[in-house]
Amino acid sequence: MRNLIRVTTLFTLLLILTPSRADEGMWLINLLDKNLTSKMRSAGLKIDPKIIYDENTASLSDAVVALDFGCTGSIISKEGLLITNHHCAYGDIHALSTPDKNYLENGFWAMKREQEIYISGKSVFFLRKVVDISDQVKAVSDSLKDAGQPSGMRKISSLMEGAANKKSGMESMLMSMWRGSKYYMFYYEVYTDIRLVGAPPVSIAAYGGETDNWEWPQHKGDFALYRVYGGKDGKPAKYSIDNVPITPKKVLNISTKGVKEGDFTMVMGFPGRTNRYNSSFGVNEKERVTNPVSVKLRKGKLQIMNSFMEVDPAVRLKYADHYFSISNVQELMAGEVTNFRRFGVVDIKKSQEGELQSWIMSDPERAEKWGDLLKKMEESYNKIEKIAKAKKYFQETMVAGQGFIYMGNRTNSLKTAKEREKLDTLKVGSEHHKTLVRNIESGYESCDLRVEKELMYFQLREFLGAVPEEYWGDYIRRLYKEFYGDSKLMTDYVFENSIILNPDKFRATVSKDQPIDLYIEDPISQLSRSARITEFNSDETKIINGESVFDMEAYYTRLVYQMNKEKSVVQYPDANSTMRLTYGTVGPINPSDGIYYSSQSTTQGFVDKYNPDNYEFNIKPEVLALLKSKDWGRWGDKGTLYVNFLSNNDITGGNSGSPVLNAKGELIGLAFDGNKESLAGDAYFHPQMNKCVNVDVRYILWVIEKYAKANHLIEEMNFSTK
Repeated sequence: MRNLIRVTTLFTLLLILTPSRADEGMWLINLLDKNLTSKMRSAGLKIDPKIIYDENTASLSDAVVALDFGCTGSIISKEGLLITNHHCAYGDIHALSTPDKNYLENGFWAMKREQEIYISGKSVFFLRKVVDISDQVKAVSDSLKDAGQPSGMRKISSLMEGAANKKSGMESMLMSMWRGSKYYMFYYEVYTDIRLVGAPPVSIAAYGGETDNWEWPQHKGDFALYRVYGGKDGKPAKYSIDNVPITPKKVLNISTKGVKEGDFTMVMGFPGRTNRYNSSFGVNEKERVTNPVSVKLRKGKLQIMNSFMEVDPAVRLKYADHYFSISNVQELMAGEVTNFRRFGVVDIKKSQEGELQSWIMSDPERAEKWGDLLKKMEESYNKIEKIAKAKKYFQETMVAGQGFIYMGNRTNSLKTAKEREKLDTLKVGSEHHKTLVRNIESGYESCDLRVEKELMYFQLREFLGAVPEEYWGDYIRRLYKEFYGDSKLMTDYVFENSIILNPDKFRATVSKDQPIDLYIEDPISQLSRSARITEFNSDETKIINGESVFDMEAYYTRLVYQMNKEKSVVQYPDANSTMRLTYGTVGPINPSDGIYYSSQSTTQGFVDKYNPDNYEFNIKPEVLALLKSKDWGRWGDKGTLYVNFLSNNDITGGNSGSPVLNAKGELIGLAFDGNKESLAGDAYFHPQMNKCVNVDVRYILWVIEKYAKANHLIEEMNFSTK
């Protein structure tokens, strides 16, 4: 084992220190230079790269959109039909679901335009152009400094984005690359009238549930459909029944020829965040200190929620979205720890730092300024380790939650109103009163107080056991002393004495004018204010003499960028929710010794995994009958219907729903997951193990036609004729 790890580490180190492999890299869509496009052609690309991105003419990038910069989608019809992942639409579907109309469990299909459901608050961003404004940013920064005004990036962004918005008539976003080494302005056309069109039941969309998450093979029909509406002039407009589907600049053609091993694949989307330039010290902190805390605490929360969800469908419906979110991140963090260790990522980073140190010391001026940077970083991370761990316990126990924590924080605005507006009484019908009632009632709708009581007991116990008393607030100290540190008794007291956590008491209380302190001093309100993140952040800064590890990581990234640029190493910036392109090929995986997985899964997997006694592997009778009939129609391939496939595209969160395109730029699938061996991908891309899990577009079309009987949707799509 040790020899294998040593060999793997040496091999991957060689790859890291040479120009990026063809299948690695989240490349900025506007920086597809000749060197990169030549590699893409060698890998199989058959179209002119100008068709991918061109701000002057319609290109593939015009058909790829960001959904609130949390997921990616693509336009697949001339009538504004948009496709993305079901798990990207999960929150919307969950919010629309009721016990009587449970769209999560039964699916949703609009058979007529008037049945499409408007999703309030949802936005779709079309990228229209990207401009390098690095010089302008420096000029604005210098002018602000000369005028003695604040010159931080928040101020600069506000000024420059405001001017760009006014001049262009579009939504502009100033984005930093390589921690301030380069700056680009991204211009977006933003549509806000977005309507849900179709979504399969969760038993199709997420077959295998969390058990199969990050695994291979998978058999998920992870897709959903929206439609983008605008004004009659085609421009963005607020929701109105008079709005019409947009006529997009570009529509993706769909290929139904399928894929085979070795086929070229290209993924375009909006990956959210990576830390590929993170130092060995930062990776070590995640591996040893912070991730293990999050994994442990999230696992405990999930167990509590699941114990109630298993026996009560109403509780399952309330917590489905929250549970899904926590579980996904918990598995990712656990996978990071495992893969950081398996692939020796800290050692790889240390070797990179050795190269960086040599480069720094090769120039007297650099050596003078940065010669001790790595030493300072190591000392700083060592000093803040205990604070970082305690801070993570605090975040997972006293900050994260949709029930008691959410409701406890709803009185913060009342506290502010009392201080600023000298408000002593909360009068029925006032705006503050309406807001409080609306927020607390929303809390009741989204949680079950039986579950929340168990969660509070667990989270309070973990907080008290791991966070030093110096970070406790006065209220927690008081409860701790009064109940001799028994978190169960403390929880009982809060629930028994809180008006907010008792719906009947709360509704009776808010029916009359009340002293505002009644709500501000409610036990759950005091508990939520009894520890603050600022105290952890302040102590971190004090320990490292006013210079944060965040600042040091920024210096480190800029130096790595400068070194690579000087050595002509091809490099890409960390993902930051800007449009990126990644290319690769369809292929199998050999995840560990003696194990080999092919690159495609078929409908046979549904039958193999089917278990009517297991929620995650149960199949609706009508779907099971369809599968057994093997009526694949025009979507089958020699008697087989393929479901998911693997490629080695470099993706991360935010890429969910990204179109997977073939060598001709045609849609062949949607990216929806990674494999568990790829979970070190935030900091390190493994050239053999990182895989992208995609749903085959032919399976999507089969579900729409054979299961949903929504042929009208297929009729408006564009299909490749070759």
